[in-house]
Amino acid sequence: MTVHLNESTAPIDVIDAARRLTPELSERALENERLRTMAPDLVDQMRQAGLFRLALPAELGGLECDPVTIVETIEEVSRADGSAGWTAFIGNNTALLAWLQPSVAREVIGEHPDFVMAGAFAPTGTACPRGDCLVIDGRWAFCSGAPHADWFVGGVIVKGGTSPCAAPPGRPDWRFALYPADQAEILDTWHVAGLRGTGSHDVVARSIEIPAEHTVMPFYEAAQFDGPLYRLPFPMLLMTLISGFPLGVARRALDEFTTMTAKKSRTMPPGPRMADDAAIQVELARAEAAVRSARAFVIESLGASFSTVCMGDDVSVAQRTNTMLAMLNAARSARAAVDTVFGLAGGAALFEDHPLQRCARDLIAGTQHLLLSINTWKTAGRVLCGLEPATHMF
Repeated sequence: MTVHLNESTAPIDVIDAARRLTPELSERALENERLRTMAPDLVDQMRQAGLFRLALPAELGGLECDPVTIVETIEEVSRADGSAGWTAFIGNNTALLAWLQPSVAREVIGEHPDFVMAGAFAPTGTACPRGDCLVIDGRWAFCSGAPHADWFVGGVIVKGGTSPCAAPPGRPDWRFALYPADQAEILDTWHVAGLRGTGSHDVVARSIEIPAEHTVMPFYEAAQFDGPLYRLPFPMLLMTLISGFPLGVARRALDEFTTMTAKKSRTMPPGPRMADDAAIQVELARAEAAVRSARAFVIESLGASFSTVCMGDDVSVAQRTNTMLAMLNAARSARAAVDTVFGLAGGAALFEDHPLQRCARDLIAGTQHLLLSINTWKTAGRVLCGLEPATHMF
């Protein structure tokens, strides 16, 4: 898909831009793991390629891509390096600016549409009214991309005195608060097994005063920008952003293993190649089929929903459920496929410079995300049984 930054710039193909970066991202994946965050120059290259503008409104200098293009772009980056793909997924939280008043969004983004937003939606912070402003305090874990973020977003409960304020229809006033990164403190907490290169540290806000209009609640409110991308329910937009990650990591693992089978033997003394082992052939074929089928379901479900909103209609309950199932199935199928080929690869895949072990660790870490949890499966199952979803994530 060819997209335009604005009328004064040449069109770029963001997927091709991602592909041009993949050799270096792949080559330097181990460096990023040792840094426990993306190398600054790689972040700059990702900015320049537009990889943090995929879901940013075009009026703000973003690419405002369609959902399938977003999936394919993040898939491509994730194929090179899971941490880079996860960083791209999280960095596109700039989509939240579509829920700000346009004048406020322009003020926030300024002259730099390549800016990156990090943070966490969990309401582990508070916001107390002070005049026309809110004073926010809190600590948020898993803020991927924190070291290179320009702005943070944190989930807060607005309080009046010591009690949470209520918001219609009687729920707590849970909002996402946006604030400049230079007003926060980053705690060095990211010492983990997988997605090591994402810099997902804890972030602390201490009595930061922000304008009230710098808060949004996209689970319950309509976007202020009217592009078709923002007519999708916000949870569906999040599912779009995350779906490319497991597919890209799995693609890398399957490709690495396929190459290995042509060269390696797992018998002693060395005998036939792994590629000539019928049992390995069957397992690889099943893994390949599962990942490709999962990918097709993602593309089909998102394509159908986007066509619906482009025609001016609302996405149906069935379409929302299909997107949720497609995302969950992509993660589950990817992890199962990588587990399979990693198990067949033998001891050589254990070394830290081997991509297969990194793919396995990154998928284990990524599938711990709340979006991919058993609770989301329960929601999809409830709807399939004809029950109400009973969650804001639907």
